[in-house]
Amino acid sequence: MPEERRIKIVAVDDDETILEIYETGLAATGFEIRAFSDPRKARDFFFQAKPEEMPDVILMDIMMPGLDGISLMHDVHSKDASAHIPIIAVSGLNDAATLNDALLFGAMDYMVKPFDMDLLVGKIHKAAELSRKRAQKP
Repeated sequence: MPEERRIKIVAVDDDETILEIYETGLAATGFEIRAFSDPRKARDFFFQAKPEEMPDVILMDIMMPGLDGISLMHDVHSKDASAHIPIIAVSGLNDAATLNDALLFGAMDYMVKPFDMDLLVGKIHKAAELSRKRAQKP
């Protein structure tokens, strides 16, 4: 029986502490993590990545300097190669307007910092399943 492929995640957050939590906590759960503290570098990655480098799920901060998460979501979903990838918005903002904007502009789910790691892992599994279904469609 073939081994199941690890879920690949790209995390974009300007807070290095959050990225460390992702890199240690999610990697320990068996996920493959690629982290970006600069949203512009993350955008460059999505625009240049080969199909096999694309993640199954994106964790996206909303408030970042230089390029906010909402704009980056739009950029990621405007490219055919990454349009199918589910985005989970993760933000310190807990207001209805931010949540509405995140969901309106491409997030499939939303988590507020500080977050519960087990809840995040569950959301990642759900998003990865959706990602794989979307990727199979012509």
